[in-house]
Amino acid sequence: MKFRGINHLAMVTADMEKTIRFWRDLIGLRLIYGFGEGDFRQYFFEIDGQDCLAFFEWDGAAPAQRKLHGQPRSGPFVFDHIAFGMESKEEVWALRDRLEAAGFACSDMIDHDFIHSVYSFDPNGIPIEFCYEVKGQEIRRESVINDSNPPPAALEGPEPQPGIWPEVTRPTPPEEQEVKPGDGSNFIKKY
Repeated sequence: MKFRGINHLAMVTADMEKTIRFWRDLIGLRLIYGFGEGDFRQYFFEIDGQDCLAFFEWDGAAPAQRKLHGQPRSGPFVFDHIAFGMESKEEVWALRDRLEAAGFACSDMIDHDFIHSVYSFDPNGIPIEFCYEVKGQEIRRESVINDSNPPPAALEGPEPQPGIWPEVTRPTPPEEQEVKPGDGSNFIKKY
């Protein structure tokens, strides 16, 4: 199988107006799709040619409680922060300056060996990171596991391991591959 990035990462907002103003007007992501009905909305922002950030808005949604990026905490969590890769350190510094000028506090530039990062929060309390890759430290070319006690699966190497999961014994036949309408299927309207 070959994946093409993350089609979209779906987050929640309590205020779509503030979310659009932040992600489109301050950060610079294009607003490419939005639909809604009643007290429900979903809007998509283009990160690049294949990846999007989406936001749901519904009655009763509230901003997230702030948690510092990467800081351990007990309790149920499924998410820590979103890290956006940028082309250069100049772009990260320029975005940091824009965020600060707009009243969004940012961290100092942090050196993580393979990336340098700036951290902040969006208006929904979502922790965000903007980073650029350090030349000569591209971990996508050569994997690195720097863990004093790695789980056994990590020691097997970077490539998917065959035989771990059961093989498909009955693929879905084409005549059963039905696509059902979902939210937004009737909302396409162009500007």
